[in-house]
Amino acid sequence: MNDFQSQLMELEQPIRLGFFFGVFTIMALAELVRPRRKLTISKGLRWFSNLGIVVFNTVLARAILPMAPVAFAALMADRGWGIFNVIDISPTLAFVATVVLMDFAIWLQHVMVHAVPVLWRLHRLHHADLDYDVTTGARFHPIEILLSLGIKFAVIALLGAPAAAVLVFEVILNAMAMFNHANFKLPLGLDAVLRTLLVTPDMHRVHHSVIPFETNSNFGFNLSIWDRLFGTYIAQPEGGHEGMTIGIDLFRTAHDERLDQMLIQPFRGNVGDYTINRRDWGQKAGKFSPEDKDGNGP
Repeated sequence: MNDFQSQLMELEQPIRLGFFFGVFTIMALAELVRPRRKLTISKGLRWFSNLGIVVFNTVLARAILPMAPVAFAALMADRGWGIFNVIDISPTLAFVATVVLMDFAIWLQHVMVHAVPVLWRLHRLHHADLDYDVTTGARFHPIEILLSLGIKFAVIALLGAPAAAVLVFEVILNAMAMFNHANFKLPLGLDAVLRTLLVTPDMHRVHHSVIPFETNSNFGFNLSIWDRLFGTYIAQPEGGHEGMTIGIDLFRTAHDERLDQMLIQPFRGNVGDYTINRRDWGQKAGKFSPEDKDGNGP
């Protein structure tokens, strides 16, 4: 391992923490100054639970997978594994390709957890938040976090991703997740410009609609191009941003927002009607086919 990689691993934690707390603070203040929607339940309860699960996930991930993605990328480089460590490619091109391809991999992962019922049970915790703000971007079940880390490691190994590119991608992903989940009203003109390339709060909020057709759209966290390319883009929610209902049709009480209930949520209730393979895509957004009106369709 060369000196640059060693220094990068030493700096990884302070860089990631610095960006996390910096972006979180900026977006939390922006929500106070220019909120997009009125919150519906106790902010204290939600923030305690949403941030509590972040701490739980961080400790658990480090205990089970002590090697961070950046260190794993450095290990792959040392062993000469992965496409970019085998073929002759410029460092700049390898760097850019890593950031873009890892973003695509996260988009595919997001589609997958909406398509496979057992994975939706894990991911629906993210959607069961009854409000939508900066903390929603970090609200994931610990098992999904471990699954996501495993997928990242597989992509890093396949690509032979440069460690510096992995660090930049991780910083961008975390920052963008907080930005596009923020309850912040961007000027509409700026939103229109930004979403040609990036996922904005208004774009991603559609994905958190209670209407299944809208829930299964706008899967991107960072680049908006994937949803446009693959036909999963919806510009605006049917009910408007102020009038739309956030969440899913299960777990709609303040009790469900408690941290202990969040941790056991994948094992509660039915899988629900939000997995992609249960939807009748020929119907208008939010409308069920006659066979599926009670949630018991094919």
